[in-house]
Amino acid sequence: MLKRRVDLAAFCFHVGNMSKVSPISAGLAERCPTCGQGRVFRGYLKFKPACEACGQDFTKADTADGPAFFVGFIVLILFAPFGFIIPMADQPMWWKLLMMFGLVFVTIVASLVMLPKAKSLLMALQIANKAEQARFEDR
Repeated sequence: MLKRRVDLAAFCFHVGNMSKVSPISAGLAERCPTCGQGRVFRGYLKFKPACEACGQDFTKADTADGPAFFVGFIVLILFAPFGFIIPMADQPMWWKLLMMFGLVFVTIVASLVMLPKAKSLLMALQIANKAEQARFEDR
């Protein structure tokens, strides 16, 4: 059996440089993906320029329309079937209307609750993976 020798200094350097905060948990908690402490929003969907705890620059990450697309897609999958089932129910018209208004209300609330989480999550994943805009190479 082969025994490999481990370079302890290189291993400690690698482990020391690894992110200690999961970008997924930090994103869902709306915290800084680098330190996990500072809040990322100064308003409902407005990013702070930097983390108040570690100084991570939040202006590098641009989530664009991604969070709205993913939230819309998830909400559509969860609630659209009810939009087809409710009108076919054997109930009085006032009950169907009440259920449809309830469905619209729940859909709007779910979207508004999920949108900041999705935006923070995508920003955290961009920072953790060092994603940036595509560039053409000069040849």
